[in-house]
Amino acid sequence: MAIITLTTDFGEKDHFAGAIKGAIYCEMPEIRIVDISHSISPFNISEAAYVIQNAYSSFPKGTIHLIGIDSELNPENKHIAIKLNDHFFICANNGIMSMICSEIVPEKIVEINIHDKIQTSFPVLDVFVKVACHIARGGTLEVIGKTITDIKPIKNIVPYVNEDKSQIIGSIIYIDNYGNVVTNIKKPFFENIQKGRDYEISARSYKFKTIYKKYSDFVNFEIPEERRHDEGRGLVVFNSSNYLEIAVYKSNSATVGSASTLMGLNLMDTVTINFKKE
Repeated sequence: MAIITLTTDFGEKDHFAGAIKGAIYCEMPEIRIVDISHSISPFNISEAAYVIQNAYSSFPKGTIHLIGIDSELNPENKHIAIKLNDHFFICANNGIMSMICSEIVPEKIVEINIHDKIQTSFPVLDVFVKVACHIARGGTLEVIGKTITDIKPIKNIVPYVNEDKSQIIGSIIYIDNYGNVVTNIKKPFFENIQKGRDYEISARSYKFKTIYKKYSDFVNFEIPEERRHDEGRGLVVFNSSNYLEIAVYKSNSATVGSASTLMGLNLMDTVTINFKKE
């Protein structure tokens, strides 16, 4: 039985997410639908790319991922379907897929060309659903589009490294539910530049000289619990997706605060790593 996942910026208040599910069930009542997220910030391409990249591979091969972010059709925002790593992705060609495609080469990309057969003002509901159900029935991509080789890149996907490799300048691409801020600096990239050197991470006026393996490594468990006072203190980890993340231990925006609120860090803010020169 095929699976269709949904990732959108529609939220939960409006009818859009429910309408999409209804349209899919009308086409294929036996299908399974899984919500990845409907809480992507409106039109936030990098946020959607991060969520999709880190969710899709947990699903079985052959899963169809329908992505409804900035999907209105126009001359600069065509619709595409991609087969990659034995998964299928249906979205606008607006950079969403470039984060995944930078690490895994797609098996096939087509620019969807069935719009003249469907009258629509809601492409995710009409065009994307038709394409998803076509694929779920075993249909090929060539039937619904023409083959292309390139997709639109996303801005700031790769951190900047200066000429003598003494500095990395990254940017914040995602803020999670805990207010932790995720940068575009991945662990292998960092280690390739670091080469064992000492470093200092800077985000606004905050400085860090240690990257922990997990959040609780920040805690000195030899100190009695009542004397620790670790909650609300900042730290840096490589998160479960191997991205450099600035966090607050046991963060809660309503109580101890979070990395985003306490440090004033926002999407696309820069994070700098300076390495000790040899």
